[in-house]
Order: sequence, then structure tokens, then C-alpha cells
Amino acid sequence: MKSVSHSVYFCAMVVAFGAFILGLDAALISGTIKFVAKEFSLSDMEVGAMVSAPGLAVLFALMITGYICDQIGRKKTLIGISFIYIFSAIASTFAPNYETLVVARFVGGFAFTSLSVAAMYIGEIAPSKIRGKLVSIVQVSIVVGFSAAYFINYGILMLSQSDLTWVSSLAIDTQTWRWMLGVEIIPAIIWFVLLFKIPKSPRWLIMKGQEAEAKEIIASFDHDLSPEEEVAQVKHSLEIDPASKSFIASFKALFSTKLRKAVIVALTIAIVQQATGINAILFYAPTVFEQIGVGTDAAFLNAVVVGVVGVAFTIVAILLIDKVGRRPLLMSGLILASISLFVCHIGFKQATYQLTSEQIIEVKNEHGIEGISHMADITFETDIEFKAALRKTMSESELRAAESILLQSATNINVAVVMTGIMLFIIAFHYSLGPILWVLFSEIFPTGVRGVAIPVFAFISSMVSYFVQQFFPWLLNNVGAADVFMFYAVSGVVGFICLYKLLPETKHKTIEEIEAQLVAN
Repeated sequence: MKSVSHSVYFCAMVVAFGAFILGLDAALISGTIKFVAKEFSLSDMEVGAMVSAPGLAVLFALMITGYICDQIGRKKTLIGISFIYIFSAIASTFAPNYETLVVARFVGGFAFTSLSVAAMYIGEIAPSKIRGKLVSIVQVSIVVGFSAAYFINYGILMLSQSDLTWVSSLAIDTQTWRWMLGVEIIPAIIWFVLLFKIPKSPRWLIMKGQEAEAKEIIASFDHDLSPEEEVAQVKHSLEIDPASKSFIASFKALFSTKLRKAVIVALTIAIVQQATGINAILFYAPTVFEQIGVGTDAAFLNAVVVGVVGVAFTIVAILLIDKVGRRPLLMSGLILASISLFVCHIGFKQATYQLTSEQIIEVKNEHGIEGISHMADITFETDIEFKAALRKTMSESELRAAESILLQSATNINVAVVMTGIMLFIIAFHYSLGPILWVLFSEIFPTGVRGVAIPVFAFISSMVSYFVQQFFPWLLNNVGAADVFMFYAVSGVVGFICLYKLLPETKHKTIEEIEAQLVAN
């Protein structure tokens, strides 16, 4: 085999580009909700199904991801995932009806396993001193994808409202949501091509007995240990761990006493990361901001701000994770997340909703909204009461089309309090829970079970995420924003309590040293 020089940074960035596409996919759909719901007359549950379809599919995909990774390797698995992204993006863009769109997005969800495979691959090629920084690139890619999508959605929305001739000729004004989804096709193709440039995981090659090729790849990465020393260390770990012999043995090992502490830590983080509601805010960003009464255009613009803040503080996490450590970042992040979510709860709890006679006349003249004269000057104490009153005179599709306008007119809320709470939560999540989950997943499990363990706990995280995405529109309209944010805040507190005594510090330790530390404790 001819020796080739590989940059560990280049490989990490290429692999993590799949996370960028995931973030793009997840956030692009947030901008289409209003348009798709209106075109296909969707209910809250149907909107939830459309948004959460990938989250449901990834649950099934993660059941076999570990097996596939161990059989054909991390690189080939990633190439297959990239092809699924391409297919799903094209099918979603040209979907002729709601059912086809949901199916196309469901298929795309099989590619969401790119997160767990990327964390696995990067964790296996990275030197211990920069592993946290490199695995964190996965989270950076996600938030950059989210941010890019919010910018794209806002730009396309603004274009659709313009009078430019070429906008009309390209149907951007009438097929707005299709243009939003179509953006994903190009980066998906680019990722597919780039993946052929990276080498196979040396740890996987050692598991398959291909030591000569593994040594050449390790040498090209210029690790601290010599190729011979690193191969010997990995082989020793595999020899003393019978779980590495088969997929079934690896899965059974997760229930052994030896891995009990690692499993509890991974399970807690997997649940808490999603139970704090991050994907309710990111996947439904414009919808969340419309609840404050700022209007559609401002809601899309605020989503852009969320994306930028997310990127900035994920970069902060990368700069700090190998210096400050995983534990201090995660613990402080959970505290700040819980406080900020409680602030959101207070803001929505204190809000009232009232339409004056003048406002009712104004929305009728400017937007053609009728049938709400009887609601003039009535004060509603919660968003649930206000929406329930509207439903008595409007159909679901009519309310969905008019909701942003009516909330903008009726809502009396301390916007600064809610916005502060949301932004602080975005900050807290992106410097702690977001990147650290994948770093810890890539560190706390031995090489022999990592191919099974990471997908298993990614499955659990994805399952919680699916339920958050699926039921958020329904909860917003039937439970109310205040109680939804209170539940998210409590989840953060529970997570902090559970992890305070269990979570070890793993910075600057090899995977084998972390394994020994967890077993000893």
C-alpha cells in the first residue's frame, strides 16, 4: 500500500460535514411549516409528523447502524448515508403531496445516523490531546447548518415578497417552500464526493486484523504514540474485552457490571440533551417566536439570530473543552439552561391576550380576517384560552394562516424576558449539552463495544427528540407555552442532579485510560 499523508483535521471536517447537512435539513423545514400547512391544510399532528419524520426513521436506522459500521466499516457507512441525503433532498423538493413529502423526509431520517458514525470515526482517529476539540466539530457543523438554513429561509422569504421579475419566473413567490428544501441537494452531493478522500478508521482495521494498513494510516496522522505502540494498545483492549468478538457480545456487554457507570452517564445525557427542548426551539424556531407576537418576518429574523448565537458558543465550546474540561462545561451549562428555560416559563405565564375593536377592524381590512368581532376587548389569561376562542369561529387551516397576525396584534407579553430566556438557553446548550454529548459518547466506551454503544445511546437521544418534535405543535396549542417550558426546565434540573456525582473528567486521557477509570469507580 502506498503511503499517503492524511490530516486528522481534514478528515474530521469532511466527516462532520454530514452534521452540517443534518442541521440544514432540520432547520430548513422550520421555514416551510406555514407554507406547507396552508397548501395541504394540515392539522397540528400532521405538522408534527412532517417535521419529526426523520426523527422517527433514525430510530430504526440506529438499530442496525452499529452492526453495519462493524461489518463494512465507518467510511463505507458514511458514503451510504450521504447518498440517502441526496435522494431525500430531491424527493422532498419535488414532492407532489403531503404524503410523499413525509415519506421523503422519513427516508432522509436514515441519514441522521451521520452524527453517531461521525463521532465514532473522529473519536477513533483523533489523538487524545485534541479529541474533544475534533469531536466537537460535529456539533459545530450542526449549528452552522442550522444557522445557514435560517439565513436561507429568511432570504428566500424576503425574495418571495419582492416584485422582481426573475423571482416570479423561478416561482420563488409561489413555490417558496420547495426552494427552501431544494437548497440541501448541493451540499449533499459535495459531501458524497468528499467522503472518498478520507481513510478507513485504523481502530476498525485493527478489529478486522488489517494491522499493516492501520499502521500506515496511524503514521500518516502523526499521533503521539508510534503506530506499533498504538496498534498494540488497541489490540490489548480488544483481547481483554470479549465483547469485541461479535455484535451480539458487544450489545450484551452494555448490561455488564463493568460498563454500568458508563451506561448510566450516557443514558442520562442522551435523555436530558433532548428533554430540555432544544429541537422544539430549533426545528420550530419561527413558530416559537410567533408565539411572542413579533410577526412572521421578525420571527424568521429572530431564528437567524438563534443560529448565529449557536455557532458562536459552539466555537467557544471547542476552544474550552480540552482546556477547561467536559465536566465543568456540562454542569454549568445544565444550570444555565434550567434557569433560562424557567425565565421563558415566567414570561409566557405572565402574558395576556386581547384584541381591541380597532385591531379587529385593522386585521379585517388589511388581511381579510373576519368572524372575530365578538372577541373585542376580551382579555384572555393564557394563549390556550385565546386560541380556543379563535377555533370556535375559524377552521384549523384558517387559524393556521391567521395565527401569526392575530398573535402579533393580541399578545401582551414582556418580549425582552422571553427572548433573553431563549437566547441564554441557546448559549447554554451550545457550549455544553450540544457538543459534549458526542465527545463523551466517543470517549467513555471501550473500542470493542463502541460500534454498538454509540448508536444505542444515539437511538435513545433520537427517540426523545422524536417525541419532542412530534408533539410540540400539539402541546403548544393544548398545554400552552408556559407549561411546556416549565417541563423543559425541570428536565435540566433532573439531569444536573443525576450527573453531578456520576460524570468523570475525561480530558487528556486515552480511551483505554477512561475505560480503566470508569471501571475502577
